[in-house]
Amino acid sequence: MKILVAADARWVREQVRAALVGRGQEVIEVTRGQDVRDAVAEHEPDLVILDLQIGNMGGIAVAIDLHLEEAAGRLSEVPILLLLDREADRFLARRAAAEAELVKPVEPGTLRRTVKRLVGGDDRQPLRPTGSERADVQ
Repeated sequence: MKILVAADARWVREQVRAALVGRGQEVIEVTRGQDVRDAVAEHEPDLVILDLQIGNMGGIAVAIDLHLEEAAGRLSEVPILLLLDREADRFLARRAAAEAELVKPVEPGTLRRTVKRLVGGDDRQPLRPTGSERADVQ
């Protein structure tokens, strides 16, 4: 499984890498929002994780850009997980049509479960977190 994480904050990229690196998993990192589209085209990840506050082009703008590129047939569809700074940002994540969002800092187990649902989930079933998780998976 390939996961692309886009965050300019090193601690965010390290947190994601530490939670997800394992056998058969590859974490690709980019530090600028404008580099995400090219990285998605080049690496064809199974999931894109975007930090809301990535510099130059925020996570919301990147998510919208990816959806527009998918709709135009220039990129394959890839689920998006947005990492938010606060609960109030959930509205923005929904406006960007992200498949899921988590509020930072993220517990490693919550991140792994959310990724598993997004990448390995059954497309016919709505994706919902279990009771104690703070994810809002659509």
